[in-house]
Amino acid sequence: MTDPIADYLTRVRNAISANHRVVEVPASKIKKEITKILFEKGYILNYMFQADPEGPGEVIKIALKYDLGSKKPAIQALKRISRPGLRRYVGYKDLPRVLNGLGIAIVSTSRGLMTNKEAADLKIGGEVLCYVY
Repeated sequence: MTDPIADYLTRVRNAISANHRVVEVPASKIKKEITKILFEKGYILNYMFQADPEGPGEVIKIALKYDLGSKKPAIQALKRISRPGLRRYVGYKDLPRVLNGLGIAIVSTSRGLMTNKEAADLKIGGEVLCYVY
């Protein structure tokens, strides 16, 4: 696997399209941070880090969030922006606005992973990993 972040986003995207309640993803530090951001911003219900029963690593169990009435998922789209073949770096003045401020961009900065709004407040640029809306 050459792009673990794209694999993470694809697993979540596929689970949403199949209307699954829980999705399991192999864990890494960056995936854990992305999961924490999605939870803080209200895109997922809950998450849990667990030892992998089949292997030596850890897995992240993510409880996906759906609207009670319409059964629509909270995450409408997950788009990978920066990829191994073409990295996307931006300064704090050029941070993207996702869906005119309704979505978030997850940015990898020198102070860790954060949303585009938090990075703009701290006046830090970085690598734009993905868009979530």
